Amino acid sequence: MAERRPVADRLPTFPWDRLAPYKRTAAAHPGGIVDLSVGTPVDPVPASLRKALSDASDSPGYPLTWGTPELRASIRGWLSRRHGVDVAEGAVLPTVGSKELVAWLPTLLGLGAGDTVVHPALAYPTYDVGARIAGAAPVASDGLTALGPAPAGLVWVNSPSNPTGRVLGVPHLRKVVEWARERGAVVASDECYLDLGWDGAEPVSILHPDVSGGSHDNLLAVHSLSKRSNLAGYRAAFVAGDPALVGELLAVRKHAGMIVPAPVQAAMRAALDDDAHAAEQKERYRARRARLRAALEGAGWRIEHSDAGLYLWASHPRHDAWGAVAHLAERGVLVAPGDFYGAAGAGHVRVAFTATDERVGAAVERLAE
Repeated sequence: MAERRPVADRLPTFPWDRLAPYKRTAAAHPGGIVDLSVGTPVDPVPASLRKALSDASDSPGYPLTWGTPELRASIRGWLSRRHGVDVAEGAVLPTVGSKELVAWLPTLLGLGAGDTVVHPALAYPTYDVGARIAGAAPVASDGLTALGPAPAGLVWVNSPSNPTGRVLGVPHLRKVVEWARERGAVVASDECYLDLGWDGAEPVSILHPDVSGGSHDNLLAVHSLSKRSNLAGYRAAFVAGDPALVGELLAVRKHAGMIVPAPVQAAMRAALDDDAHAAEQKERYRARRARLRAALEGAGWRIEHSDAGLYLWASHPRHDAWGAVAHLAERGVLVAPGDFYGAAGAGHVRVAFTATDERVGAAVERLAE
């Protein structure tokens, strides 16, 4: 009998488990923990979105894997209105959150042993995990020319970046697209923070005509409503781009039962049709970002990149990543070590500004002590 090879054996230790002792230290602070480690939304879901969910809650039948026509129209309208991207009617697909798609995209595309999945050197860990689930080889690299002759089946781009907040310009993105098309590779762009540019930064989608040349062939863009609309608990996201690739994903997802619930689809539509609540939420984040950045810099920390997204990429001259985590945990502040995102992050920490105003205020006070 052949020995079973568990998929779990291909995967690294779940990184957040290593943070547990530091979380206990921070939680013991007399003023309570300020958790800036995970970028989870804490502000209320807008009432109009909750109403849309409630109004659609009497949904006894199976929802459409492809999404309702109304939701698909809202996705296309949002991409065009907010980001100057026009996609074909059949080129959008709702997903059960964006992490699910990131983890399963190599498998859904048919990649496996002998294939290479390229992702940024500093990156969200799920790009690597998705390649391993499929049996493909993950390669962390910011320089595509350094990859040599190894065939790449999938190239991940993440702009704005998690964890650094770096924004890739149009020339950089265009070069990635050209490189991948010459080799027949798919480019998947994780654009979950595309709406959250700061200080004049203007992130651009991989699907924008200035990048794509007007063709979405071999291009996919992944979007999430978790941050924009506080819908992390709803698992509300979508992918858009090449109609042929989206059609492939749809065909597999129908068989696999990977379907966004109908009430969530209704809430997604309401969220995408309303820019006002997203602008209001962005201003909350802008204020928290400004307070935390000033406090960190005042305490001797250096902030790099951090031009967009929900994080500050910080370093301190006296600490490596884990030393910085320990230093802040003793003050009741929990952050994420940079090496969670790759070896190049060993000198940094990622500081989320998704905590409440009161908790951000507590962190600011502790940093000033």
